[in-house]
Amino acid sequence: MEYRINRKTGDKISVLGMGTSAIAMAEEKEAAKTLEKAFEEGINYYDMATSHGSCFQVFGKVMRDVREKIFYQIHFGADYTKGAYGWTTDLETVKRSVDWQLEALKTDYIDYGFLHCLDEEADWKQHKKGGILQYLLRLREQGVVRHLGLSSHTPATAELVLDTGLPDMLMLSINPAYDYECGDEWGKGNVSERMRLYQRCETEGVGISVMKAFSGGQLLDAKTSPFGRALTAYQCIQYILDKPGVLTVLPGVRDHADLEYLLGFFRAEAKEKDYAVISSFAPKSAEGKCVYCDHCQPCPEGLAIALINKYYDLALAGDVLAGEHYKSLEKKADDCIGCGHCSQRCPFHVDQLGRMREISGYFGR
Repeated sequence: MEYRINRKTGDKISVLGMGTSAIAMAEEKEAAKTLEKAFEEGINYYDMATSHGSCFQVFGKVMRDVREKIFYQIHFGADYTKGAYGWTTDLETVKRSVDWQLEALKTDYIDYGFLHCLDEEADWKQHKKGGILQYLLRLREQGVVRHLGLSSHTPATAELVLDTGLPDMLMLSINPAYDYECGDEWGKGNVSERMRLYQRCETEGVGISVMKAFSGGQLLDAKTSPFGRALTAYQCIQYILDKPGVLTVLPGVRDHADLEYLLGFFRAEAKEKDYAVISSFAPKSAEGKCVYCDHCQPCPEGLAIALINKYYDLALAGDVLAGEHYKSLEKKADDCIGCGHCSQRCPFHVDQLGRMREISGYFGR
């Protein structure tokens, strides 16, 4: 295992961590076996924004005796009081969920307490207005929370929170589909804006933990990749680890076999990790596919079109949390007035009007 240091906290964090949404679906015996192997192989960073609360008890059983040797990333706004994942900004619900998580994990402290899923400026305002930020700060004063962070899919919103100087860690979605720029006037994934954020984190010592490493699995299959060509998990991981500020990648792990494959990254030859092929992708490779570049903006009705598309694509790819994140948006696909502004501006000729109708119908069900 390789490790990187969070300069704001001094923590030594494994470059390969673990996302837990998928492991929640495994049988308890298989999940326990996988977690034991992960710890044995040096994985010490675990994101606990999972699809179901059942995995917390497994962590509590397996990791209790090694608690001081691992780091938990706990999300204030991810609710497990009813079992399955729920998204909330209600302070009392957040408190109950955090207490429940601590009890299930058999711990009395949280390494990294995260403001959960701040994707729009309105989310940040609500966390301040509703008292969640203040609650998190009180827990830090009491020593229950050791460090602060936030999770976001949106660089502009992340920048707003970073301006306060509070975060020690940022959880962000990074992968070639979100970042890629072909080199002409059309930037795929707002790469300049995103790179500025990575560089800022590197400069200020704010560590980045990475979600959506494979874009919900889209990048691993030529049929779903926005480039029309599949990348390997190893290429994606190396691509991410080469970004400024990144400390750890948190791919989802379904079982022991998934974990064994990901650990193979450290044994793989350099050519297996080489992602230079990305530079050969032409703009036409993304024809008709939204790559979340935001060139459709500004939307006259204020829709975050790229974010709406991203949540939809992730939901189709099996991301159980994406639907909840979509529901939290102020403006949704059914708020589209059909003016056609976005479709006219899209460099990849995506029928965004058709997409908005499709997305509205999908989430409406």
